Amino acid sequence: MVVPSPPLPKDLGLDQKQKLRKQLRQRRLDTVEAMPDKVRALVFHRPPTGLVGSLRKDAIIGLYAALGAEAPTLSYARWFQAQGWTIALPWFAGTDALMRFRAWANPWVDASLTPGPHRADQPPAEAAELVPDVLFVPLVGFTEDCARLGQGGGHYDRWLEAHPKAQTIGLAWDCQLVADLPLEPHDIPLGAVITPTRLYQNTPSKKKSA
Repeated sequence: MVVPSPPLPKDLGLDQKQKLRKQLRQRRLDTVEAMPDKVRALVFHRPPTGLVGSLRKDAIIGLYAALGAEAPTLSYARWFQAQGWTIALPWFAGTDALMRFRAWANPWVDASLTPGPHRADQPPAEAAELVPDVLFVPLVGFTEDCARLGQGGGHYDRWLEAHPKAQTIGLAWDCQLVADLPLEPHDIPLGAVITPTRLYQNTPSKKKSA
């Protein structure tokens, strides 16, 4: 059973929010570093069957190129590509540009990916621009009802506001679960969050084993 961290103070300010991000990033890093290589290779191997059944076969799947101790996405990308789905990755024209998505043609071997302005690998500028129907989202922390604490840059918040019909799914380690989060009006909850042991949906009563 995953036990979330204690509730946060209701008056959590910006500085404390940054401290929370720092604490959760360290917790995430400690978890990954303590994990045996063989175990790490098995987690996030393929999406849960129940979730896959809800996806249209013609859906464009948006993923992210994981950095550091973020939940990995490469096995998901390869699985979706092998099953016939179209894959896209975030793409930025510059550090101040809005997040867009471009096609990731081959997640098995793709020498065309290069580090983007925010360090994550991204497709080349000539790759086809796509709009994901299903978006897998990185996160720093989450709650049982799928509220999300992101990196703080607001890229996903702005994209989700502009694309409200997209199906959103977070990927996280179990240690990133918290009892609550300091939410702001622009924070949009995710439709689901997948961890190595659970599938959380945005109604707590719908939580299932992954």
